Amino acid sequence: MDKIISFIQPSRNNLKYLQWSYNSIRKNLGYRHEICWADDFSNDGTWEWMNEIVNKDKNVRIHRNEGPERLGHTILYDTLVDMATSDIVMIYHADMYATPNLDVEILKHLERGKVVSATRIEPPLHPDGPEKILEDFGIEPEEFKEQSLLNFVDEIHQGTGLLYGPLALNRETSEGIFAPWAIYKDDFTSIGGHDPLYAPQSKEDSDIFNRFILAGYELVQTWKGLVYHMTCRGSRFADGAKRNPDGQVFMKNRETDEWLKQNERSTRNFIRKWGHFVKHDSMMKPIIPPKYNIGFVVDNCGYELLRTLEPWCSDIYGDWVGHKGFHVNKYIEEEQPNTDFKLSERIHSDHMNPINDIVVRFDASRLTQDNFQIISELSSIIKDSGEIGTMSHDIFELEIKNLNTYEKELINVV
Repeated sequence: MDKIISFIQPSRNNLKYLQWSYNSIRKNLGYRHEICWADDFSNDGTWEWMNEIVNKDKNVRIHRNEGPERLGHTILYDTLVDMATSDIVMIYHADMYATPNLDVEILKHLERGKVVSATRIEPPLHPDGPEKILEDFGIEPEEFKEQSLLNFVDEIHQGTGLLYGPLALNRETSEGIFAPWAIYKDDFTSIGGHDPLYAPQSKEDSDIFNRFILAGYELVQTWKGLVYHMTCRGSRFADGAKRNPDGQVFMKNRETDEWLKQNERSTRNFIRKWGHFVKHDSMMKPIIPPKYNIGFVVDNCGYELLRTLEPWCSDIYGDWVGHKGFHVNKYIEEEQPNTDFKLSERIHSDHMNPINDIVVRFDASRLTQDNFQIISELSSIIKDSGEIGTMSHDIFELEIKNLNTYEKELINVV
């Protein structure tokens, strides 16, 4: 094995997890692979520790965001990819433990035009899924059952334990993607890396996964390359995981305000860009509905409804004259700092003739939770109709002028 991986690890106030992760890479994979760290203006001693390590480990490269604001991993992943000296980079969370032969199994499947993910072993902090292995070997480094994990992984490698995922079908791989994932650096940079639209974090991964698919890359998940993932030990759950008196683990309802607000911003921007919520199959392979040029022509649309509807279309037209225009100006003033999309170019008076490929007319006062689902699935509904012309759907009148789609224009970050 002569290929070298550059492990890409941004971190903010995650020192004990980063130390735990570093030790696993060096203990189980040796010193041949490069590790690239970015400290995102931490105040827990992360930068000082990184400098100690780089003086002893010559295959570590470090970078610091000097603040005063965090940049987030959306930006710092790409900063570190630029720094990396290997042809292969691996997006790798600071709360992941590398098990033996992780590198061998990743590199076995990796070639240009492919993105290869490891399989995560996780404690039961999140719902189970067929794309991962749910086993509790500890929720904090202090209680980590390392030898039990290593025995478990060895049984998987030897085929003497339970056969998970495709291993039960005598296959080593499935089709899907989640961190950690490895890619040739030039494949990553050729589509522009992560989109800074989502900085500092949240949905940048779903965005780039869509773009991998549209660029024609093959997604491979190896079930013999394994990491133990503590999960969400950055801004989402700042105080770590907990156990109740019965020993059960939990994280529900403990997200930080910072994470909740940024997740909402990033979700709204993902919808603006792609026209739908994040979609994937049970094995985490992205599902990408068509991206259409849709204009909403809306009656009775006040401030709150404008805020609800604007991300779901390319343009929105309304009767915004007199005092109603105040609502538009207020919305643009408050929302523009949250997006790179120029809102003043998306919101128009209904006196303008919509030039969109597809025009949807409706009375916003008649919106309900049920018929709003039509808006959230509009691209799939239009695709299934497959016809030029007019159609009615609940409260919505659709005028379909053409069925051009634009999702492939989203592959490269501009």
